Amino acid sequence: MASLKEVRNRIVSVNSTQQITKAMKMVSAAKLRRAQDAIQQMRPYASKLAEMISTVSARTDAGAENPFTEVREVKRVMIIVVTSDRGLCGAFNANVGKAAMALVQEKYASLHAAGQVEVLSLGKKGGEYLSRRGYKVNDAHADIFSRLNFSNVREIGEFMLNAFMEKQFDVVEILFNYSKNVATQIIQTEQLLPLVAAETGAKSSAVDYIFEPSEEQIISELIPKSIKLSIFRALLESNSSEHGARMTAMDKATENAGELIKALKLEYNRSRQAAITKEILEIVGGAEALSA
Repeated sequence: MASLKEVRNRIVSVNSTQQITKAMKMVSAAKLRRAQDAIQQMRPYASKLAEMISTVSARTDAGAENPFTEVREVKRVMIIVVTSDRGLCGAFNANVGKAAMALVQEKYASLHAAGQVEVLSLGKKGGEYLSRRGYKVNDAHADIFSRLNFSNVREIGEFMLNAFMEKQFDVVEILFNYSKNVATQIIQTEQLLPLVAAETGAKSSAVDYIFEPSEEQIISELIPKSIKLSIFRALLESNSSEHGARMTAMDKATENAGELIKALKLEYNRSRQAAITKEILEIVGGAEALSA
């Protein structure tokens, strides 16, 4: 059995840890609120832009002739993995890493074996996770969350679009966490390039656009902007999910610390009672020896 001093020191240590987890939960809650506001403000714009591209592409040939919709033989692949820069958020980062590995093994196993699959890490944890497992990782933009705004995301989008145009990659896919609610994150996988052509349907023919200056010029402007916006949306979704996951993890850690403190206090009281009982028995034994 541990000594009273050891148990007392453990109680103090766990109390300090509990205070830290409580503070981290409160910080994550505040950041989550701001992150949710940002993604909610951006979603209507992204949805309307995607609907516009879908409608225009379905009604004209301009979308099919755009270089970013060109489907070619897949020889090189880029997987964009969106994670966080820090840990202490449960399985948030590991789940994305596992999903990326599953995607590669399912669709691009032979290309990965030939070294033709590259991972673009947005967030430090994803790159670290996959590089340890033998994946080729580009971490040039791993610190994007320290400067998260559309201007910096535009640079990533332009790099990716240029690489696709120059045939450095034939397919670009992105994986990120989507927040269903504060406690539940869902991994989403989207193909960014080549842009999947929309099927002609009733919804796409519901709006009739007047093009000025021309269909081709408008499509050539909208598609790159839509792809960059998809990356920005994925980053905002992941940022919101990260704070939700961290808040949940810290809440559970705080609860576990409370249960551990209760168990340690019970152990401390038992040890203290045992020490008192032992002292009483020694006194009684000594008194009997003197009176004999």
